[in-house]
Amino acid sequence: MSNFWNQILNFATTTANDVGQQLILDFGTVQADEKADGSLVTRSDQWADLEIRTRIATTFPEHGVLSEEAEHIFPNTDWCWIIDPLDGTTNFARGIPIWGISLGLLYQGNPVFGLIHLPPLQQTFHGFWFGSSGLTGSEGAFLNGQPIHASSDVLSSNHFFNLCSRSIAIAPQIPCKIRMLGMAAYNFLTVAVGATLGGVEATPKIWDIAGSWVIVKAAGAVWCSLSPEPFPLEIGRDYGTQSYPTLVVSQPELLSVFEPFIKT
Repeated sequence: MSNFWNQILNFATTTANDVGQQLILDFGTVQADEKADGSLVTRSDQWADLEIRTRIATTFPEHGVLSEEAEHIFPNTDWCWIIDPLDGTTNFARGIPIWGISLGLLYQGNPVFGLIHLPPLQQTFHGFWFGSSGLTGSEGAFLNGQPIHASSDVLSSNHFFNLCSRSIAIAPQIPCKIRMLGMAAYNFLTVAVGATLGGVEATPKIWDIAGSWVIVKAAGAVWCSLSPEPFPLEIGRDYGTQSYPTLVVSQPELLSVFEPFIKT
């Protein structure tokens, strides 16, 4: 399947780069509106969503799509793209350069490929991880084409752990330096690349995690779903409001360190 995976990677890379170039023009200048769930949306989110969905329909007409800004029902297709056209909208609208485009490809409800492009940082993460899907190919996680791996460092007070805004109450208990990035996928990607030892997101949606899940797994980090297990997704289910609280750590030994704080 190497030609197929090359096609997938080339498509995702080109699409994310093209969309990112347009979003850069809007960065920090667009008006944000509040959605029903309290999150922000801009016309840039909506344009990017339509552009990505249109490209998928043209290139892979047999593939389904689930996206933050449009379709939330998981379709009855073997292959489905889950897209967050602009992860980190609040950062984007306020002029903070941590935001990106997240693409995840699922096979029979399980993520097997993910790509997350952060235009302001000129960083593109991607990964292949096939698990028990029965698919074959080269697995691995990459940043700008170079292999990445989670850290094997021993925990110290000078290492980093990421929180989200809804988990800030546990900050005094965390035995290392705290960071808050404002982009769910990037929270986890910093673990995959070895920059942080862990991170937590209290209320991520399926489009926040589908792409980063693959990259985290492929980088050798540990994905701990706090409730419920996200994958495989179920055909016909509406994923618009389901949250997937998640802890990611760089190595299994750190689960016993951080889990007690997260679950209190």
